[in-house]
Amino acid sequence: MADAKTFVANAPAWLDLSSKDAAGSREFYSKLFGWKLDVQGPEFGGYALARQGGKDVAGIGPAQDPNAPTAWSVYIGTKDADATAKKIADHGGKVIAPAFDVADLGRMAVFQDPAGAFISVWEPKKMFGTEVVGKDGTYGWAELNARGIDKATAFYTKVFGWTTKVSPMGDGQPDYTEFQLDGTSVTGAMEMNPMVPAEVPSYWLVYFTVADVDKTHKKAVELGARELVPPQEFPGGRFSILTDPQGATIGLMTMSQS
Repeated sequence: MADAKTFVANAPAWLDLSSKDAAGSREFYSKLFGWKLDVQGPEFGGYALARQGGKDVAGIGPAQDPNAPTAWSVYIGTKDADATAKKIADHGGKVIAPAFDVADLGRMAVFQDPAGAFISVWEPKKMFGTEVVGKDGTYGWAELNARGIDKATAFYTKVFGWTTKVSPMGDGQPDYTEFQLDGTSVTGAMEMNPMVPAEVPSYWLVYFTVADVDKTHKKAVELGARELVPPQEFPGGRFSILTDPQGATIGLMTMSQS
């Protein structure tokens, strides 16, 4: 497992996909990113670890709630999942799954922020979290699309101690907020685009780093994904957004070389 030094409290530590078609999801992502999927023992309920170059980078498991959509989850690292869950409730969040042990790997909890987005926390024991970030086919960035960014911002700054850096996007676009930890940007957030259908709730979007956004985007579509936002430039590089064949929204990104 990763060295303890790789774990940072109050920053993204892990990500996984809850899928209504876990086998289909494993096939899609293994072909898209070259992941090697290792389905764990029966005590883990069909949960698979995705590895890139022999390193743990994500998880894919069958949906536990038949009413929940297929979706990626972001886990924020914590040194005490129980204490964080209490803080979440104290600041207007809703605890969906109180802290519980995941074998001897760690402890987790699931909650919903005041804007309605789901997010989880991870308290590491034997497993510290994702072992590679920012490389081809691994976690790159997490971004909150919120219906009510102000209440979400107040919540996250109180719960995780994040500060904010707000940048105007121009042309009638909502401002972009970077949540920062000790001066380093760890996640992003913005008000939901008014063109998004009203039934779409607030959500966290996971971006995967890829070597070539256009090439990977095209490959994803060929594998059955649906384009939401075509490849285009942003101030830090290039990105696109798709829905995978099982219905989960994902982003692809390449950062500009500075």
